[in-house]
Amino acid sequence: MTTVGAPGTPRRYFHSLWLLSARDLKVRYSTSALGYLWSVLDPLVMSAIYWFVFTQVFQRTVGEQPYIIFLISALLPWVWFNSAVGDFTRAFKKDARLVRSTAIPRTIWVNRIVLSKGIEFLFSLPVIAIFVVVNMMTESDPTKVAHIGWGILWLPVAVLLQALLLVGLGLLVAPLCALYTDLERTTALILRAMFYATPIIYNVQDLPGLFQTIGMFNPLAGIMTLYRMAFFPDQWQPQAVLISVAMSLIILVLGIWVFRTLERPVLKEL
Repeated sequence: MTTVGAPGTPRRYFHSLWLLSARDLKVRYSTSALGYLWSVLDPLVMSAIYWFVFTQVFQRTVGEQPYIIFLISALLPWVWFNSAVGDFTRAFKKDARLVRSTAIPRTIWVNRIVLSKGIEFLFSLPVIAIFVVVNMMTESDPTKVAHIGWGILWLPVAVLLQALLLVGLGLLVAPLCALYTDLERTTALILRAMFYATPIIYNVQDLPGLFQTIGMFNPLAGIMTLYRMAFFPDQWQPQAVLISVAMSLIILVLGIWVFRTLERPVLKEL
């Protein structure tokens, strides 16, 4: 075991984190005939539905062209966020025996979800590239053609910022849901509402008046801006990005404090 570091060292922690995350991915894909496709099927179906509704049924007044790229560039990170937060509610109960019996820091049961769902998100990114290529090959109107610009350099920043936000939320949600079971259903309801409160089918600039300012305080607003910068540089919103950075750090600090406070009560409850 010396090859992976002594107990309590960061090297041992990250080794254990990787093993648990890899286990989650193996279980997810080995028991499914479609495997990897499930990582992209949900956002693809959602994108197809919203694209049809807002381009073929109703006259769309929000978003950018090409709208399908506009949708997917935000839906993929939303799936990472939504699935991770949903799993946080069961993070301790799902592996209660291991949580009680192992000596590794209990934060690993939150961080493994962030990492495994994050890897699935990265696996889904080629879907955007496929749609961009198809769009370039089939669209004759230059105003509706997607182009990858310098804004793609913001992608790693967006991924890191979203990971920090999810870690903070996980450290908050996981212990609270372990102690108060009703919060699991409450979290699901909040996630449903948050989908429409997050600039996915629209952009922050599309909100009217005061709602635009309020929308910027959604920590995902600035993160979605960073993801879309690769294709829509005109969507740059520095204020929203700075607010997302500040709120993500605040949530992370608050999550660490709550987790340390509730860790012992959670172990007793399990």
